[in-house]
Amino acid sequence: MPPRGKFSGRRGSVRGRGGKSGRGNAKRSYGGVQKFDNTRLEEVEESGSEMSEEVSSSDEHESEASISDVEETPATTQPYMALMQSLEKDSASSTAPNAKRRKLDHQPPSAEVPSTAEEEKEDSSDDEEHDADLVEELEEEPANEIDLEDNDDDEDTPDATDPFETHFVNPDNTEYSTRLKGIQSSVYQPKQLERNGWRVLRSTPGQDSDQTSQPPATLSGPSSLKLKHRLIETASKLRPTFDKLEQIMYPITFGYQDLLFCGRSASNSESLRRMACLHAVNHVFKTRDRVIKNNAKLAREGETTDFEPRDQGFTRPKVLMILPTREAAVKAVNAICAVYEPDQQENRKRFDESYIDREVKFSSDKSADFRELFEGNDDDMFRIGIKFTRKTIKYFAQFYNSDILIASPLGLRMAIGSEGDKKKMDYDFLSSIEVVVVDHADALLNQNWEHVEYIFEHLNRQPREAHGCDFSRVREWYLDNQAENFRQTVVFSAFNTPELSELHRRGKNWAGRVRVQPEYNGMIQELGPVKAKQTYSRFEAPSIADEPDARFTYFTSAIIPSLIKLAGRKSSSSGADAGGGGTLIFIPSYLDFVRVRNYFSTSDAVESVSFGAISEYADVREASRARSHFLSGRHKVLLYTERSHHFRRYVIAGVRRVIMYGLPDNPIFYREIVGGFLSKSEQDMCLEPGRGSARVVFSKYDVLKLERVVGSKRVGKMIRERGDMFDFI
Repeated sequence: MPPRGKFSGRRGSVRGRGGKSGRGNAKRSYGGVQKFDNTRLEEVEESGSEMSEEVSSSDEHESEASISDVEETPATTQPYMALMQSLEKDSASSTAPNAKRRKLDHQPPSAEVPSTAEEEKEDSSDDEEHDADLVEELEEEPANEIDLEDNDDDEDTPDATDPFETHFVNPDNTEYSTRLKGIQSSVYQPKQLERNGWRVLRSTPGQDSDQTSQPPATLSGPSSLKLKHRLIETASKLRPTFDKLEQIMYPITFGYQDLLFCGRSASNSESLRRMACLHAVNHVFKTRDRVIKNNAKLAREGETTDFEPRDQGFTRPKVLMILPTREAAVKAVNAICAVYEPDQQENRKRFDESYIDREVKFSSDKSADFRELFEGNDDDMFRIGIKFTRKTIKYFAQFYNSDILIASPLGLRMAIGSEGDKKKMDYDFLSSIEVVVVDHADALLNQNWEHVEYIFEHLNRQPREAHGCDFSRVREWYLDNQAENFRQTVVFSAFNTPELSELHRRGKNWAGRVRVQPEYNGMIQELGPVKAKQTYSRFEAPSIADEPDARFTYFTSAIIPSLIKLAGRKSSSSGADAGGGGTLIFIPSYLDFVRVRNYFSTSDAVESVSFGAISEYADVREASRARSHFLSGRHKVLLYTERSHHFRRYVIAGVRRVIMYGLPDNPIFYREIVGGFLSKSEQDMCLEPGRGSARVVFSKYDVLKLERVVGSKRVGKMIRERGDMFDFI
C-alpha cells in the first residue's frame, strides 16, 4: 500500500504520492487564509430559532482559500423570516427590552433565493472556496425568555470543587502566583507514583507547591466527574465504571493538567478518544452556558448594574484536536455525538461524503495498529470547525464561529499561512484555545513533526485584530498575555520520544504536567516461535550532536568488516549462509539512510557487496524490484527505513540476518522485522531454524527506544555497564 500524503522528515519535507483522495483534492487552493468577524459567544446561542447567516465575498482575496475545510453555504434572507420580523416589530410590547443588533451589510432586496438543488450542489462542492467576511445579524432574546437548557447546574454559586472553576474562573491567586514564578524560573517539583501497573510522573511548578490540592488519585466512574447535567446520563451509559487505566487518566484530564500518555494502543484508543471528547464537550458547554447565564443576568438588571462578568476569550474556538487522518476525525466526531446525542446534525451528509471511505483496503494479516491508522480515509490534509447550538451540531462552521476545531497538522499549518507572507497569515482563531488534544502522536511523528511545532508556536498569541471582541468580557489573564499558562495540552502516543518529551516539557500550564507510561517487559520476549541470536553493541558518543557521526563511524568500522567477510563466502547447499546474502539493514532516520546508501554506492570497501534500497520515497515498482532482487540473491544487502515500514508494512522474504543501524521508535517494528522476517524465512525453507541473527547498534541516547525493546529492568545495566556487547537468545 503506497503511503498517502505528505512524506516529510522531521528535519525536512518531501511531497509524496497522493492516494485516490488526491491529497485533500488537489484542485483546491490553500494558499490564502480567511478573515472573519468574530461573533461573541453569547450572541450566537439560544435565540429561539436559527438566524440567517450572510456571507459577503472579499474583493481583495477573492481567489484565496478559506480557513475552514469546506465553507459554510451563504444564506440569503428568507421571505418568511422577513415577514415574521416585520410582524414582531409591529406587535412589540412597550415593556419588552430592546433587542441588540449588529451592524451589517444587507444583501440587495433583489437578491434571488437559491433553489434547494442549487444549495445542495453548493454544499457538496469542494472545488471552489472563497475568502469571505462572515457578517451576521444576531438578535438577543428577551432576558426573561432566555433558555439556559439545564437550570439545575447553572446556579449563581460556583462549585469550589469543580476544576473548571478553580482553574479558569476563580483560581487561587496565591497559588497561581507561586506556580507562575516556578514556570518562569523552570522550577518543578517532580513526584513519581505507581498506579495500577502504570508509572505516573507528576511535575508541579513552584518550589513549595502544595500537591494536596490536586484531584483524587483515582475515580471509580463518571458519577465522580464534574460534568454538565446533560452529559451525566450519557457518560454513565457509555461507561458506567472506569477500568484501571481510566481511573488514572480521568482525574488528570478533567483536572486540566497537561498529560503525556505513552501507552496508546489499538485496544485502548476508543476509551481514550471517548474521554477526550467528553472532556472537550464538557468544557465547551461550561464556557458557553456561563456566557448565556451572564447575558441573562445583565439583561435582567439593565444598564444600572455593577455586574461586570469576565467569561470570554478573544475568539470563540476553545478546543483544538490535532489528528493524523480524516478517518481519525470521523471517529472523533462520532465520539462527540455519542457523548452529546444531538437532535440534529447540520451538514452531516457533506461531512460523511468528504471524510468517510468505506472501502476495505487491508486484510487481517496486517497488524492492528496499522489497520487502525490507515483503514478508511487516510488523507492527512483536512481542517473542520464544529459549532454547537441548541441541541444541534453544525459541521463546516467558519473557524471564528466554531467551538471545536479538528485538523491535521498539515491542514492547520496551511490555514495559518507562511511566515514569509505576514499579510495572509491568520492565527487569531488560535488565540483563545484552552484545551488541545493531540491523538495518535506517534503517527504524527511520521508525517512532519515541524507542522505540530509550528502550530504550538502560534497558539495563544495576542490577536492582531479584534474580530468583534467585547474586551469588557475578556478574562483578565487573556489580557495579561497569560493564556498559555491556562491552556491544557493532552497528548496520546503509543510510545515516548524526545520530540514528545520536549513538547510536554515546554508546556506552561500552571496546574502542572503528568506523564503516564507503562512498565516495559521488552519486545525481545515477544518475537514468536523464531529463535534468533540478538547481539546489542553499544558505542560511545561525546554529545547528542556528535551522535550521528559516532554511529556512522562505528557502523563502518565494526559492522561493515564482518559483512564483507560474509559476502566473500560461497553459498552453502542448504542456503543457510547464501554467501552472505539475505542481510537486511534497518535504518530509522532518512538522513542516516542517505548517508549509508551513499557509502555503499561510492566506497571501495564495500565494492563487492551488491545492495538494494527501500525508503519512504520509493514508489511501488522500485520497492518491488528491490525486494525481488534481494530474494533472488542478486542483492546481498537491502537497506530499509523505518518510515517505509510505517507506511507500507512490507513482509520481506529472504531475510537471514538483520542489522539495525538504530532501534525503531515503535517497538512493534522490532517484533515484525526481527521476529516476523526471520520467521518467514524459516517457513520458506531458506533459513535453517535457529540460524537467524540480529545485530543492534545503540548509544546511551537511545535509552527510550532501548527500554521498550529490552525491557525496563535491563535498560539501566545496558546503558551503565562497562561492557559494550550484550547477547540475547
